[in-house]
Amino acid sequence: MPTRTTYLLLLALLLLACNGRGSKKEYTYHQEQGEIFHTGFHIKYAYSRSLKEEIMAELERFDRSLNPFRDNSVITRVNRNEPVELDSFFLNVFRKSEEISRQTGGKFDITVSPLINAWGFGFQNMDSVTPEIIDSLKQFVGYEKIRINPKGKIVKSDPRITLNTSAIAKGYACDVVGDLLERYGIEHYMVEIGGEITAKGVNDKGECWRIGVDKPIDDASGMQHELQMILSLCDKSLATSGNYRNFYLKNGKKYAHTIDPQSGYPSQLDILGATVIADDCMTADAFATAFMAMGMERSKEVAQLIPGLHYLFIFEMPDGSFGTVCSDGFEQFIAN
Repeated sequence: MPTRTTYLLLLALLLLACNGRGSKKEYTYHQEQGEIFHTGFHIKYAYSRSLKEEIMAELERFDRSLNPFRDNSVITRVNRNEPVELDSFFLNVFRKSEEISRQTGGKFDITVSPLINAWGFGFQNMDSVTPEIIDSLKQFVGYEKIRINPKGKIVKSDPRITLNTSAIAKGYACDVVGDLLERYGIEHYMVEIGGEITAKGVNDKGECWRIGVDKPIDDASGMQHELQMILSLCDKSLATSGNYRNFYLKNGKKYAHTIDPQSGYPSQLDILGATVIADDCMTADAFATAFMAMGMERSKEVAQLIPGLHYLFIFEMPDGSFGTVCSDGFEQFIAN
């Protein structure tokens, strides 16, 4: 899946008002932060004590299921065609991936890793990739070539098919932690893992959770940051994909580092970055990735069919500058 970057800055402590959430209440908020899945996380929630130990244990269980670089994880054993009992984490993410693959006409696909590996990070192998290599790899790429049968077992049309859920797993991990917190009766929390966010209730100021979105700036260093808008999330999730600060040039035009799982080649489309808001973070995460390979017009069409889904796209203008376009209703999430 495409190289991902976080161009959202978490601003949970900003003293800004949020409409529709009533007066401020008093809560005891705890904040946890650290690193998981080779990325950082920040979690804030209202409860009587710290749940850091329970949160880390849940993330560890998640990692044992869906980390393809962990030798004995469920997904690794699936990739090696070994007998393995599929747990709820694997089943949930697999079925959601299937659903979104169908909804996007195959532009979201968790079997795409062989193509990504062939092109290399940042397309560093571009000069050595041939049509013959792509055709060979496409024989075992395609979401329709792997399924779960009625007995709960993986069935592959080709044993070389492998899965990598990196384009959906961070979002799902946010949902998993949110579910854990809700099992403790927690109504107010924000979970951020690697830039993907799920938020429920209000923050410690009694306001919706605040997320800052960077202005598109043609700055490959990534050092310049200027806020374009502040989003206000109550009972919603948010994910991003793409990197308008890190693109490749072809014939003078910018393209995001995205592989089209159907063609096997880099997507030469118009979206450089996508911010997606949805009812759950797994959905937001997957669609943010899919939109990068679908292009502006097709993404708009598909987004209209998904209840509760909103987007903000970054694209290149004819003069080389950056522009943005958002879905109808996206303005409801812009903080006053």
